[in-house]
Amino acid sequence: MHGRNNPRFGISAVALALLAVGLAACSGDGKKSAEPDPNVFPKDYKTQIIYTLQTDLDDPTNIRDAFVTEPFLTQGGREQRYAVCVRSNSRNMNREYTGIKDRIAYFYGGTLNQLIEATPEQCGKAAYKPWPELQTICFSDKACK
Repeated sequence: MHGRNNPRFGISAVALALLAVGLAACSGDGKKSAEPDPNVFPKDYKTQIIYTLQTDLDDPTNIRDAFVTEPFLTQGGREQRYAVCVRSNSRNMNREYTGIKDRIAYFYGGTLNQLIEATPEQCGKAAYKPWPELQTICFSDKACK
């Protein structure tokens, strides 16, 4: 008997599969991949926020009243993370200004992880400073108007 109907073929296939799994498990160098430090200071936080706003806002052109904070450590559940508060007045798809909104950006390992609308508890007492660079950025190939 040859082929798959042979009982030895089934035993050999199982043994080969177990051997492959065993070898794959041993192929690592025994070291776990290093977990990044979650609280690395986000050096280029403004650039990361700008790129995220470019995709998140309905109309990321002609932003008004832009303000930003320095990165600060804040409690997020049981752990602390760097965060940045952003305040701006942007336009909707009809090119109408929607009013000033506060957002909070959370960072993990120095990289922007989340940018969401902020509650008064998160950014209500934030020490904002003007962010004119956000107001002068034009993300489209056409002139911003």
